[in-house]
Amino acid sequence: MKELIKYIAQALVDDPEQVSVEEIKAQQTLVLELRVAKEDLGKVIGKKGRTAQAMRTILSCASAKEQKRVILEIVE
Repeated sequence: MKELIKYIAQALVDDPEQVSVEEIKAQQTLVLELRVAKEDLGKVIGKKGRTAQAMRTILSCASAKEQKRVILEIVE
C-alpha cells in the first residue's frame, strides 16, 4: 500500500524526491501519512479534493483483499 501511494504521488508532483509515506499500524487499521513539498500540495489534493479522493478509493479497493481498513492522510 505504501509503495502504491508513493508511486502515484511521485507521478503527480514536480519534485518527486520530496514525497514520503509513513505507515502507522493498528490492529485492523493502517494509516498512511503522505508528505509532499509545500508547492506540490495542491497537485496531490486536486480540485475540490478529487485527486485525494481518487487515491483513497484506490487504497480502499486494494485493502479489501487484505480485509484491513486503510486511511490516507495528506500532511503539510
